[in-house]
Amino acid sequence: MASRAGVSKSLVSLALSGSPGVSEQSRAAVEQAARELNYRPNAMARGLVGRKTRRLGVLLSDLRNPFFGDLSSGLLERARELGYELVFTTGDREWRFESLAIDALLELRADGLILAAPQVDDATIERAARETAVVVLNRHVESDLCDYVTDDDHAGGRLAAEHLAGLGHRRIAHIDGGPGAGAATRRAGFEAAVRDLGLEGLCRVVEGSFTEEGGFRGGRELLTTGAPPTAIFAANDLAAIGAVSAAEAAGLRVPRDISIMGYDNSYLARLRHLSLTSIDQAAAQLGRLAIERILERIEQGRSESIRDVLSPTLIARATTAPPPELEPHVLKA
Repeated sequence: MASRAGVSKSLVSLALSGSPGVSEQSRAAVEQAARELNYRPNAMARGLVGRKTRRLGVLLSDLRNPFFGDLSSGLLERARELGYELVFTTGDREWRFESLAIDALLELRADGLILAAPQVDDATIERAARETAVVVLNRHVESDLCDYVTDDDHAGGRLAAEHLAGLGHRRIAHIDGGPGAGAATRRAGFEAAVRDLGLEGLCRVVEGSFTEEGGFRGGRELLTTGAPPTAIFAANDLAAIGAVSAAEAAGLRVPRDISIMGYDNSYLARLRHLSLTSIDQAAAQLGRLAIERILERIEQGRSESIRDVLSPTLIARATTAPPPELEPHVLKA
Protein backbone atom coordinates (compact mmCIF):
# COMPACT_ATOMS: atom_id res chain seq x y z
CA MET A 1 0.00 0.00 0.00
CA ALA A 2 2.87 2.37 0.78
CA SER A 3 4.27 2.07 -2.75
CA ARG A 4 0.82 2.51 -4.27
CA ALA A 5 0.30 5.71 -2.28
CA GLY A 6 3.87 6.95 -2.83
CA VAL A 7 4.56 7.35 0.89
CA SER A 8 6.46 5.49 3.62
CA LYS A 9 5.04 2.56 5.58
CA SER A 10 5.09 4.59 8.77
CA LEU A 11 3.10 7.35 7.10
CA VAL A 12 0.51 4.77 5.97
CA SER A 13 0.09 3.69 9.59
CA LEU A 14 -0.26 7.28 10.78
CA ALA A 15 -2.80 8.12 8.07
CA LEU A 16 -4.97 5.07 8.77
CA SER A 17 -4.91 5.72 12.51
CA GLY A 18 -6.11 9.30 12.00
CA SER A 19 -2.96 10.99 13.23
CA PRO A 20 -3.19 14.81 12.95
CA GLY A 21 0.41 15.03 11.76
CA VAL A 22 -0.39 13.82 8.24
CA SER A 23 -1.00 16.27 5.40
CA GLU A 24 -4.34 16.19 3.61
CA GLN A 25 -2.58 15.29 0.35
CA SER A 26 -0.81 12.27 1.89
CA ARG A 27 -3.93 11.16 3.74
CA ALA A 28 -5.95 11.29 0.52
CA ALA A 29 -3.30 9.27 -1.31
CA VAL A 30 -3.33 6.56 1.39
CA GLU A 31 -7.12 6.39 1.46
CA GLN A 32 -7.23 6.09 -2.33
CA ALA A 33 -4.67 3.27 -2.25
CA ALA A 34 -6.67 1.51 0.48
CA ARG A 35 -9.81 1.63 -1.66
CA GLU A 36 -7.98 0.33 -4.73
CA LEU A 37 -6.44 -2.54 -2.76
CA ASN A 38 -9.70 -3.30 -0.89
CA TYR A 39 -7.84 -2.85 2.40
CA ARG A 40 -9.81 -3.21 5.63
CA PRO A 41 -8.52 -2.06 9.03
CA ASN A 42 -8.24 -4.88 11.52
CA ALA A 43 -10.63 -3.88 14.29
CA MET A 44 -9.88 -6.71 16.73
CA ALA A 45 -6.46 -8.14 15.99
CA ARG A 46 -4.13 -5.47 14.60
CA GLY A 47 -1.02 -7.14 15.98
CA LEU A 48 -1.87 -10.68 14.87
CA VAL A 49 -0.34 -10.58 11.38
CA GLY A 50 -0.31 -14.08 9.89
CA ARG A 51 -2.12 -15.62 12.87
CA LYS A 52 -5.66 -16.99 13.10
CA THR A 53 -8.21 -15.54 15.48
CA ARG A 54 -10.17 -18.80 15.86
CA ARG A 55 -13.25 -16.65 15.42
CA LEU A 56 -16.02 -17.09 12.83
CA GLY A 57 -18.60 -14.50 11.82
CA VAL A 58 -22.22 -15.62 11.38
CA LEU A 59 -24.94 -13.67 9.58
CA LEU A 60 -28.47 -14.80 10.47
CA SER A 61 -31.26 -13.67 8.17
CA ASP A 62 -33.96 -13.24 10.82
CA LEU A 63 -33.54 -13.44 14.59
CA ARG A 64 -37.32 -13.72 15.06
CA ASN A 65 -37.57 -16.95 13.09
CA PRO A 66 -37.16 -19.91 15.47
CA PHE A 67 -35.47 -21.93 12.73
CA PHE A 68 -32.36 -19.80 13.18
CA GLY A 69 -32.30 -20.59 16.89
CA ASP A 70 -32.12 -24.31 16.10
CA LEU A 71 -29.52 -23.62 13.42
CA SER A 72 -27.41 -21.52 15.80
CA SER A 73 -27.41 -24.35 18.35
CA GLY A 74 -25.79 -26.64 15.80
CA LEU A 75 -23.28 -23.98 14.80
CA LEU A 76 -22.31 -23.19 18.40
CA GLU A 77 -22.07 -26.82 19.47
CA ARG A 78 -19.70 -27.84 16.68
CA ALA A 79 -17.66 -24.62 16.84
CA ARG A 80 -17.02 -25.09 20.56
CA GLU A 81 -16.04 -28.70 20.03
CA LEU A 82 -13.41 -27.54 17.56
CA GLY A 83 -12.19 -24.57 19.62
CA TYR A 84 -13.74 -21.68 17.71
CA GLU A 85 -15.79 -18.68 18.82
CA LEU A 86 -18.76 -17.31 16.89
CA VAL A 87 -19.76 -13.67 16.40
CA PHE A 88 -23.42 -13.28 15.36
CA THR A 89 -25.11 -10.48 13.49
CA THR A 90 -28.21 -9.98 11.34
CA GLY A 91 -29.51 -7.86 8.50
CA ASP A 92 -33.12 -8.37 9.61
CA ARG A 93 -34.22 -9.73 6.20
CA GLU A 94 -33.01 -6.58 4.39
CA TRP A 95 -30.25 -6.98 1.80
CA ARG A 96 -28.92 -3.46 2.41
CA PHE A 97 -28.43 -4.10 6.11
CA GLU A 98 -27.02 -7.56 5.38
CA SER A 99 -24.39 -6.02 3.12
CA LEU A 100 -23.35 -3.65 5.90
CA ALA A 101 -23.30 -6.52 8.40
CA ILE A 102 -21.02 -8.56 6.11
CA ASP A 103 -18.65 -5.59 5.84
CA ALA A 104 -18.58 -5.31 9.63
CA LEU A 105 -17.74 -9.01 10.01
CA LEU A 106 -14.94 -8.68 7.47
CA GLU A 107 -13.48 -5.77 9.41
CA LEU A 108 -13.37 -7.98 12.52
CA ARG A 109 -10.88 -10.19 10.64
CA ALA A 110 -12.74 -13.38 11.50
CA ASP A 111 -11.18 -16.49 9.99
CA GLY A 112 -14.33 -17.11 7.94
CA LEU A 113 -17.99 -16.19 7.45
CA ILE A 114 -21.14 -18.30 7.57
CA LEU A 115 -24.10 -16.63 5.86
CA ALA A 116 -27.43 -18.18 6.86
CA ALA A 117 -30.20 -17.69 4.26
CA PRO A 118 -28.82 -14.34 3.10
CA GLN A 119 -30.88 -11.88 1.02
CA VAL A 120 -27.85 -10.24 -0.62
CA ASP A 121 -27.01 -11.10 -4.23
CA ASP A 122 -24.39 -13.60 -5.35
CA ALA A 123 -21.97 -10.81 -6.31
CA THR A 124 -21.88 -9.53 -2.70
CA ILE A 125 -21.22 -13.05 -1.43
CA GLU A 126 -18.44 -13.54 -3.96
CA ARG A 127 -16.76 -10.30 -2.92
CA ALA A 128 -16.70 -11.54 0.68
CA ALA A 129 -15.38 -14.94 -0.46
CA ARG A 130 -12.41 -13.23 -2.13
CA GLU A 131 -11.37 -11.92 1.29
CA THR A 132 -12.07 -14.88 3.56
CA ALA A 133 -13.54 -18.38 3.67
CA VAL A 134 -17.33 -18.34 3.17
CA VAL A 135 -20.03 -20.99 3.59
CA VAL A 136 -23.64 -20.18 2.71
CA LEU A 137 -26.46 -21.93 4.56
CA ASN A 138 -29.93 -22.68 3.18
CA ARG A 139 -29.40 -21.02 -0.17
CA HIS A 140 -27.93 -22.07 -3.50
CA VAL A 141 -25.09 -19.82 -4.67
CA GLU A 142 -23.71 -20.18 -8.18
CA SER A 143 -20.09 -19.49 -7.31
CA ASP A 144 -16.91 -21.54 -7.22
CA LEU A 145 -15.51 -19.32 -4.45
CA CYS A 146 -17.64 -20.62 -1.58
CA ASP A 147 -19.51 -23.68 -0.32
CA TYR A 148 -23.18 -24.03 0.44
CA VAL A 149 -25.02 -26.34 2.81
CA THR A 150 -28.76 -26.53 2.34
CA ASP A 151 -31.92 -28.53 2.69
CA ASP A 152 -33.50 -29.98 -0.46
CA ASP A 153 -36.37 -27.47 -0.54
CA HIS A 154 -37.81 -28.90 -3.75
CA ALA A 155 -38.13 -32.33 -2.17
CA GLY A 156 -39.65 -30.73 0.95
CA GLY A 157 -42.33 -29.00 -1.08
CA ARG A 158 -43.15 -32.30 -2.76
CA LEU A 159 -43.36 -34.07 0.60
CA ALA A 160 -45.88 -31.52 1.86
CA ALA A 161 -48.20 -31.86 -1.15
CA GLU A 162 -47.94 -35.66 -1.14
CA HIS A 163 -48.72 -35.84 2.60
CA LEU A 164 -51.87 -33.75 2.28
CA ALA A 165 -53.02 -35.57 -0.86
CA GLY A 166 -52.34 -38.88 0.88
CA LEU A 167 -54.81 -37.89 3.59
CA GLY A 168 -57.45 -37.42 0.90
CA HIS A 169 -57.27 -33.68 0.34
CA ARG A 170 -57.87 -32.39 -3.17
CA ARG A 171 -58.26 -28.64 -2.64
CA ILE A 172 -54.74 -28.01 -1.33
CA ALA A 173 -53.26 -24.50 -1.12
CA HIS A 174 -49.78 -23.13 -0.57
CA ILE A 175 -48.83 -19.85 1.10
CA ASP A 176 -45.40 -19.09 -0.33
CA GLY A 177 -42.45 -17.48 1.42
CA GLY A 178 -42.07 -14.44 -0.83
CA PRO A 179 -38.41 -13.46 -1.35
CA GLY A 180 -37.17 -15.67 1.50
CA ALA A 181 -34.25 -17.99 0.76
CA GLY A 182 -35.55 -21.36 -0.43
CA ALA A 183 -39.15 -20.15 -0.77
CA ALA A 184 -39.27 -20.31 -4.58
CA THR A 185 -37.82 -23.83 -4.56
CA ARG A 186 -40.35 -25.06 -1.97
CA ARG A 187 -43.12 -23.62 -4.11
CA ALA A 188 -41.72 -25.29 -7.23
CA GLY A 189 -41.61 -28.66 -5.45
CA PHE A 190 -45.19 -28.24 -4.26
CA GLU A 191 -46.41 -27.30 -7.74
CA ALA A 192 -44.55 -30.20 -9.36
CA ALA A 193 -46.18 -32.67 -6.97
CA VAL A 194 -49.61 -31.16 -7.54
CA ARG A 195 -49.20 -31.64 -11.30
CA ASP A 196 -48.02 -35.22 -10.86
CA LEU A 197 -51.01 -35.94 -8.61
CA GLY A 198 -53.46 -34.57 -11.16
CA LEU A 199 -54.67 -31.83 -8.81
CA GLU A 200 -53.39 -28.78 -10.66
CA GLY A 201 -56.85 -27.34 -11.34
CA LEU A 202 -57.92 -27.72 -7.73
CA CYS A 203 -54.92 -26.21 -5.95
CA ARG A 204 -53.92 -22.62 -5.37
CA VAL A 205 -50.82 -20.66 -4.46
CA VAL A 206 -51.00 -17.25 -2.79
CA GLU A 207 -48.32 -14.75 -1.86
CA GLY A 208 -47.01 -14.79 1.68
CA SER A 209 -43.74 -14.44 3.59
CA PHE A 210 -41.64 -16.23 6.19
CA THR A 211 -43.55 -14.40 8.94
CA GLU A 212 -46.67 -14.95 11.02
CA GLU A 213 -48.20 -11.86 9.44
CA GLY A 214 -47.56 -13.20 5.95
CA GLY A 215 -49.18 -16.50 6.86
CA PHE A 216 -52.23 -14.76 8.29
CA ARG A 217 -52.70 -12.62 5.17
CA GLY A 218 -52.29 -15.60 2.88
CA GLY A 219 -54.65 -17.72 4.95
CA ARG A 220 -57.27 -15.00 5.02
CA GLU A 221 -57.08 -14.63 1.23
CA LEU A 222 -57.52 -18.37 0.72
CA LEU A 223 -60.51 -18.54 3.05
CA THR A 224 -62.39 -15.53 1.68
CA THR A 225 -61.93 -15.82 -2.09
CA GLY A 226 -63.01 -18.68 -4.29
CA ALA A 227 -63.61 -22.21 -3.04
CA PRO A 228 -61.61 -22.47 0.20
CA PRO A 229 -59.02 -25.25 0.51
CA THR A 230 -59.36 -28.15 2.91
CA ALA A 231 -55.60 -28.09 3.52
CA ILE A 232 -52.88 -25.42 3.56
CA PHE A 233 -49.12 -25.84 3.31
CA ALA A 234 -47.31 -22.73 4.55
CA ALA A 235 -43.72 -21.96 3.57
CA ASN A 236 -42.43 -22.13 7.14
CA ASP A 237 -43.68 -22.72 10.68
CA LEU A 238 -44.18 -19.03 11.47
CA ALA A 239 -46.37 -18.61 8.40
CA ALA A 240 -48.26 -21.79 9.34
CA ILE A 241 -49.07 -20.30 12.75
CA GLY A 242 -50.39 -17.21 10.99
CA ALA A 243 -52.56 -19.45 8.80
CA VAL A 244 -53.90 -21.22 11.91
CA SER A 245 -54.85 -17.81 13.33
CA ALA A 246 -56.65 -16.94 10.08
CA ALA A 247 -58.58 -20.22 10.18
CA GLU A 248 -59.59 -19.69 13.80
CA ALA A 249 -60.66 -16.11 13.04
CA ALA A 250 -62.92 -17.55 10.32
CA GLY A 251 -64.51 -19.94 12.81
CA LEU A 252 -62.70 -23.04 11.55
CA ARG A 253 -61.15 -25.74 13.71
CA VAL A 254 -57.76 -27.27 12.92
CA PRO A 255 -57.60 -30.04 11.79
CA ARG A 256 -61.32 -30.93 11.91
CA ASP A 257 -62.35 -28.30 9.38
CA ILE A 258 -59.02 -27.57 7.71
CA SER A 259 -55.52 -29.07 7.84
CA ILE A 260 -52.47 -26.80 8.10
CA MET A 261 -48.77 -27.64 7.98
CA GLY A 262 -45.48 -25.75 7.95
CA TYR A 263 -41.80 -26.15 7.17
CA ASP A 264 -38.71 -26.20 9.46
CA ASN A 265 -39.91 -28.40 12.34
CA SER A 266 -38.87 -25.60 14.67
CA TYR A 267 -39.45 -25.67 18.42
CA LEU A 268 -42.80 -23.96 17.79
CA ALA A 269 -44.02 -26.94 15.78
CA ARG A 270 -42.96 -29.23 18.61
CA LEU A 271 -44.93 -27.38 21.31
CA ARG A 272 -47.50 -29.78 22.71
CA HIS A 273 -50.47 -27.41 22.52
CA LEU A 274 -49.73 -26.63 18.85
CA SER A 275 -48.35 -29.96 17.59
CA LEU A 276 -47.84 -28.65 14.05
CA THR A 277 -47.19 -31.00 11.16
CA SER A 278 -43.99 -29.78 9.52
CA ILE A 279 -41.13 -30.61 7.16
CA ASP A 280 -37.93 -31.18 9.15
CA GLN A 281 -34.78 -29.84 7.52
CA ALA A 282 -32.47 -30.86 10.37
CA ALA A 283 -31.37 -27.34 11.33
CA ALA A 284 -28.79 -28.41 13.92
CA GLN A 285 -27.22 -30.86 11.47
CA LEU A 286 -27.01 -28.13 8.84
CA GLY A 287 -25.20 -25.91 11.34
CA ARG A 288 -22.70 -28.57 12.36
CA LEU A 289 -21.89 -29.40 8.75
CA ALA A 290 -21.40 -25.72 7.89
CA ILE A 291 -18.75 -25.43 10.64
CA GLU A 292 -16.95 -28.50 9.33
CA ARG A 293 -16.96 -27.19 5.76
CA ILE A 294 -15.60 -23.77 6.64
CA LEU A 295 -12.83 -25.26 8.77
CA GLU A 296 -11.79 -27.46 5.85
CA ARG A 297 -11.11 -24.23 3.98
CA ILE A 298 -9.42 -22.49 6.91
CA GLU A 299 -7.32 -25.31 8.34
CA GLN A 300 -6.82 -27.64 5.38
CA GLY A 301 -6.64 -25.05 2.64
CA ARG A 302 -9.36 -26.60 0.50
CA SER A 303 -10.32 -24.26 -2.35
CA GLU A 304 -12.72 -26.28 -4.53
CA SER A 305 -16.42 -25.68 -3.94
CA ILE A 306 -18.54 -28.28 -2.12
CA ARG A 307 -22.33 -28.24 -2.29
CA ASP A 308 -24.18 -30.25 0.36
CA VAL A 309 -27.92 -30.83 -0.05
CA LEU A 310 -29.59 -32.69 2.83
CA SER A 311 -32.86 -34.60 2.46
CA PRO A 312 -35.84 -33.32 4.49
CA THR A 313 -38.32 -35.52 6.32
CA LEU A 314 -42.01 -35.20 7.12
CA ILE A 315 -43.07 -34.96 10.77
CA ALA A 316 -46.81 -35.57 10.96
CA ARG A 317 -48.56 -34.19 14.03
CA ALA A 318 -52.00 -33.02 15.12
CA THR A 319 -52.70 -30.20 12.62
CA THR A 320 -53.27 -32.45 9.60
CA ALA A 321 -56.03 -35.02 9.16
CA PRO A 322 -58.38 -36.32 6.43
CA PRO A 323 -60.66 -33.62 4.95
CA PRO A 324 -64.12 -32.97 6.41
CA GLU A 325 -67.12 -34.40 4.57
CA LEU A 326 -68.58 -30.96 3.86
CA GLU A 327 -69.61 -29.11 0.73
CA PRO A 328 -67.19 -26.27 -0.14
CA HIS A 329 -68.38 -22.82 0.82
CA VAL A 330 -66.98 -19.32 0.75
CA LEU A 331 -66.46 -17.58 4.06
CA LYS A 332 -67.41 -13.95 4.42
CA ALA A 333 -64.57 -11.44 4.70
